[in-house]
Amino acid sequence: MTIKFAIITCSDTRTLETDEAGQKLEQLIAEQGWECVRRVVEMDERPFIAGALIDACDNTDADIVLTCGGSGLSPRDVTPEATRDVCNREVPGIAEAMRYHSLQITPYAMLSRAIAAQRGNTLVINLPGSEKAARENWEGIVNALGHAGHMMAGEGHDK
Repeated sequence: MTIKFAIITCSDTRTLETDEAGQKLEQLIAEQGWECVRRVVEMDERPFIAGALIDACDNTDADIVLTCGGSGLSPRDVTPEATRDVCNREVPGIAEAMRYHSLQITPYAMLSRAIAAQRGNTLVINLPGSEKAARENWEGIVNALGHAGHMMAGEGHDK
């Protein structure tokens, strides 16, 4: 099974061309033999992020939607809230694993408010907006994503 991804960068200041985290994630997805079916930049506003999440989950064939940015302590950081607005159940172990992995690198990882949740059969994972932090968080979870894709597709634990 080829896992398909959508990437939503949540930023008022980045464009597709200047979005280093999104570009890096697209590269890391391809290195796994998976496919990125959409990559967009959305304004850092809760309703816009929620709308982009709904569109990516409901109108693409993405199995996993990665968000970049908006999961820290800044007043403009609202990605976890927008994710909760549109998802029906959280998957806390993914966010816990990202923070655990990142805490081995920097104490600032404890400041992340990132979550992971499902909207129907699509997994949404909040990642940091910096290229370095997004890559490090990816490294902490990538080995479980193939299995997650199989589980959401109803293929069971044997994959």
